[in-house]
Amino acid sequence: MSQKQLLVILGATGSIGLSTLDVVSRNKELFDVFVLAAGQNAKKMAELCIEHEPLYAIMATQQAAEQLSAYLANTPCQTLVMHGEQAMCDLCAHPDVDVVMSAIVGAAGLLPTLSAVEAGKKVLLANKESLVMSGQLFIDKVKQHKATLLPIDSEHNAIFQCLPSSLQSAKGDQNLQQHGVSKILLTGSGGPFLTRDINTLKDVTVSEAVAHPNWSMGQKISVDSATMMNKGLEFIEAKWLFNCDTSDIDVVIHPQSIIHSMVQYHDGSILAQMGNPDMRTPIAHALAYPERINAGVKPLNFSDICDFSFTKPDFSRYPNLQLAIDACSAGQGATTTVNAANEIAVSAFLNGKIGFTDIYKINAQTLESATYTNVQSLDEILECDKLARISASEFITKVTH
Repeated sequence: MSQKQLLVILGATGSIGLSTLDVVSRNKELFDVFVLAAGQNAKKMAELCIEHEPLYAIMATQQAAEQLSAYLANTPCQTLVMHGEQAMCDLCAHPDVDVVMSAIVGAAGLLPTLSAVEAGKKVLLANKESLVMSGQLFIDKVKQHKATLLPIDSEHNAIFQCLPSSLQSAKGDQNLQQHGVSKILLTGSGGPFLTRDINTLKDVTVSEAVAHPNWSMGQKISVDSATMMNKGLEFIEAKWLFNCDTSDIDVVIHPQSIIHSMVQYHDGSILAQMGNPDMRTPIAHALAYPERINAGVKPLNFSDICDFSFTKPDFSRYPNLQLAIDACSAGQGATTTVNAANEIAVSAFLNGKIGFTDIYKINAQTLESATYTNVQSLDEILECDKLARISASEFITKVTH
């Protein structure tokens, strides 16, 4: 990397965004922040603008942008404040931009990420919903526009690191088996309720659900981890990222989150990527790929590891995982529907409207009642997403009354 790379960070005030800025601040000779984008948290965004001095800051709404402008009014900060999805899309495609970190939670990240892909950027994908909703369309656009797509999810980043270099540099249409790969082993911790009495899951509180034993994450992904819907979404994402069938992927419960995923080869070898559970490692890997940079993460001390265990997932404990895997087999309409329903259901749980085990019920009912046909174009995907959200909201109303 001879000259500084200019970055766009979508979701700057969230967990991944802040971790990205931490890595960037440790490698200032390599990276400059061009755009920071976020949802509503104007106070945090003001702090980030003052510290990192991006050229542009984009908030989701006009109100949030006005709040940000007010916070910055009496400071030396020269950042230009904008708002809205179109501004995010436009700046992701800006000719000066080298790298786009896509870390907006949920479906809101899809269009700006696609904009970056269509401009042929290096896209670091932390927003798994982009691929869950639009897998084929997304991957086709990556190939068509010669974009570079690098996964940030710790599991997909681990898989990427364990693949042969011939597959790492492939543009999406290579077959795993032809390169000696027999299985992708997708690891998951099992979340906070791995050993909890299954009959008490209906009583889980919000604070219990968001208390992940290993990772520090946002609320939505923490709940998804507790239901293992997160692993289901990652399963779907892996199918598209690595051009494989559902039969090529196995989910393995690994409570310690030391191995982040594995790749099994025809000769019996299994390569695993290991490290302390810290998102700065995959972020630093993708930012610098194919080189390596300081992430600020302590290496593993093997003498400290006293327990290292693996089990199969129990689908009666994690029905959302089974639902997502089944949706993956059923196709694009099903995965879009499940993702949309889950966003609505998790939000309702976090707001105290439904119970923890109702999340699965809402997701399953929404999928069962969906009437999607062949969902291929962006308009069809967005319509499918919209209808699923309406349907899920109606099912929630029935639960709460």
